[in-house]
Amino acid sequence: MIWIVTAGLSGALAVIAGAFGAHGLRDRVSPEQLSAWTTASQYHLLHSIVILALALYALNSQVSIRLQGGLFAAGVIFFSGSIYLLVLTEQRWLGPVTPIGGLLLMAAWGSLLLLARPSP
Repeated sequence: MIWIVTAGLSGALAVIAGAFGAHGLRDRVSPEQLSAWTTASQYHLLHSIVILALALYALNSQVSIRLQGGLFAAGVIFFSGSIYLLVLTEQRWLGPVTPIGGLLLMAAWGSLLLLARPSP
């Protein structure tokens, strides 16, 4: 159930972030920053849906998704979170964090292959 809660909270935050970007940031940041924010919120929402799908899969199959869920959640935090903070604070040291989030998301997608293994 923790992954359904995680997906729900993450999805809600993604919608809030998207709305904030569209309505609260439009006149306050550069078009490039707004575009980065939009990308972050879209990735955030998409991967929240993936976490939900994994949670439902785990509930139905009794297969652990701790690795996959953890990688997707960490990827969202590092990728989208760093972009949100970069836009809001302009702290340039956060720039290298974004690719780490991207790598975590790639690893998460790759980790789905482990779920295709036959059960022992």
